[in-house]
Amino acid sequence: MSSKTSRKSIPTIRVRQWLKNWDRIHWNPDERRSEPQHWFYQFSMSASDLKSLSGIYPRTTRRERSSQDLGIQRKHEKGRSEEISRFVEFGYPWSNLSQAKRTSGEFLDLRQPGWLPTAVVVNILTSNDERKGKRVADSDLVEVQDNDNDLSHILLPEKFDKDWRHDSLPPIEVIDGQHRLWAFEQFDLEGTYELPVVAFVGLDLSWQAYLFYTINIKPKKINPSLAFDLYPLLRTEEWLTKSEGHAIYRETRAQELVDLLWSYSASPWHHRINMLGEKGHTGHMVTQAAWVRSLLASFVKSWEGKKGGGIGGLYGSAVGQHNTVLPWDLEEQAAFLIFMGKTLRNAIAENKEPWMEALRNQPQSESENFDLAFFGPNNLLNQDQGVRILLQMVNDLCFVNADHLKLYEWGGDKNEEDDYETRITASICSLGKKSKIVRYLKNLSESLASYDWRALSAPKLTEEQRTLRASFRGSGGYKELRRDVLRHASKGKGDIAKAAAEVQKHLGY
Repeated sequence: MSSKTSRKSIPTIRVRQWLKNWDRIHWNPDERRSEPQHWFYQFSMSASDLKSLSGIYPRTTRRERSSQDLGIQRKHEKGRSEEISRFVEFGYPWSNLSQAKRTSGEFLDLRQPGWLPTAVVVNILTSNDERKGKRVADSDLVEVQDNDNDLSHILLPEKFDKDWRHDSLPPIEVIDGQHRLWAFEQFDLEGTYELPVVAFVGLDLSWQAYLFYTINIKPKKINPSLAFDLYPLLRTEEWLTKSEGHAIYRETRAQELVDLLWSYSASPWHHRINMLGEKGHTGHMVTQAAWVRSLLASFVKSWEGKKGGGIGGLYGSAVGQHNTVLPWDLEEQAAFLIFMGKTLRNAIAENKEPWMEALRNQPQSESENFDLAFFGPNNLLNQDQGVRILLQMVNDLCFVNADHLKLYEWGGDKNEEDDYETRITASICSLGKKSKIVRYLKNLSESLASYDWRALSAPKLTEEQRTLRASFRGSGGYKELRRDVLRHASKGKGDIAKAAAEVQKHLGY
């Protein structure tokens, strides 16, 4: 690398914070909890320079995902950064005025300095740090040159200037303060505007999540479900699994998802879930409580089996070779479930398997008028056990193929629409453009549609069929039905059969 004199240098203070008791903390690189440096740095840097070094560039048609791979970079909430931008320009209360008032000339006396004295917290990546198979290029590294007197220097990349762009990976990750940087995308300021910065070096991902949580969530009592959308990596943190907040996230998120499955107008389960748990409910709907339990046992669960292996929930675990945490928010998670449900419903509607026709030949009232091969009292897909296994099958087979499907390439964009219907519709439309995911879900739906979902209560079952379905009853019935559906899927052909066999192996079936 070049010497200090040939690179732009920023003086920084080394802040030492380390207690002897901390030496007893369990450090584990395999869990993204490597022992950190015993100090961090404080300095100031121009907002534009910090924005460039963090990979936060003006919007283009080319999507910049940068360090989002493991849930590091939060979603850009445009409204929030625009408000900060107005504040920077002329402070408060000017920033809260309507555009008409700001341009009227009647409120010029309300303009104030827009100071941002709170530090942006960042992590400077080293040459050894890897993010989803990528490292910072040697020429892009930001380095720290320490001196004995704790006055150190931050050395910027060799060819850093106003037009600089990183080659492979931004050298700086923003832990807290991303929207303050986005605010400077709105305009070019005349004068000098630097931001105070607190910088860690080579800080492992778990500690970054920990910092974000303690800065933003713990003191402010943010809704835990929202908090885990702001920083998806928190969903996988072991130190949170033992706290009340983590359990609340899973239960709250499962309930929120059920509510959207019930209320979204194009959902296959629109008004087809017994939300109040009423006994004798017409239509023989599965209760909200059963749906919540099924989501907790599938999409919103943590690891299943041995730690670091097994099958987790797509919405609650890290997936794939690089332990990627899918950045999908609530509406995107609901959109995936709805898309899957519609694909399965279509696969059933387009087929005339013997089990389907047997159910369709059962009488129903004119007011109901739905496909008894997808709904109905004699259909496992419309019973607690069937909902549970359906969700587990889709979650598990997508989980083991997460890298192949590139699930991490979909979602993670903040939709500014206030209406949840519009946000879900946009997410479904976006998902529909991911041909590999769509093709996989279609193949999975066809495999599931060919399974005989008739319940024990269905008429004209053979004795063998009745005996099998009798084994699905009781607490052990979930496991037996899951085993049977997996066995059925593994006997097919192609990627679905291979995925089903892999899931069987993970579960020890």
